[in-house]
Amino acid sequence: MPRGLVRYYGGDDLHFITFSCYHRLPFLNTTEARDVFLEMLEEARQKYLFRVAGYVVMPEHVHLLLGEPQSGTLSTVLQVVKQRTARKVHDVIRRQMWQRRFYDFNVFTQEKVTEKLFYMHENPVKRGLVLSAEDWSWSSARFYSSGKQGAVQILEERIPAYREP
Repeated sequence: MPRGLVRYYGGDDLHFITFSCYHRLPFLNTTEARDVFLEMLEEARQKYLFRVAGYVVMPEHVHLLLGEPQSGTLSTVLQVVKQRTARKVHDVIRRQMWQRRFYDFNVFTQEKVTEKLFYMHENPVKRGLVLSAEDWSWSSARFYSSGKQGAVQILEERIPAYREP
């Protein structure tokens, strides 16, 4: 592990996680690539048994709000999701897909959960990809506005009603 990088696991916290495609190249700029990523995240959620509170998949990066897995660590989960996604889309990309590290911020308060969800969900709107957060299919925003589950199951325990901070 790189010097100075500390991850805090074991507190049953939610973790706001951000990671990017290699050199921030838009390797997730197709419907197929984003769908594959979400499929791999849902498979990992089922295997490693962790809560997903929120997510957004952008063309060159991903934001996740996750609970800690019952099996393994978040580092392991992310390694698996990134590797499996890269293998499935390799025919298109044919090079390194992901930056090696990820940013992890422990979320302790209800206010921070709301803030992070709003930030994630508004990302596609701010980028001009959609007019409304609920219109971006690769986000949990639709779940929070309508209750409709998407490709990745959102587990509602300890997650607030979503509202703008």
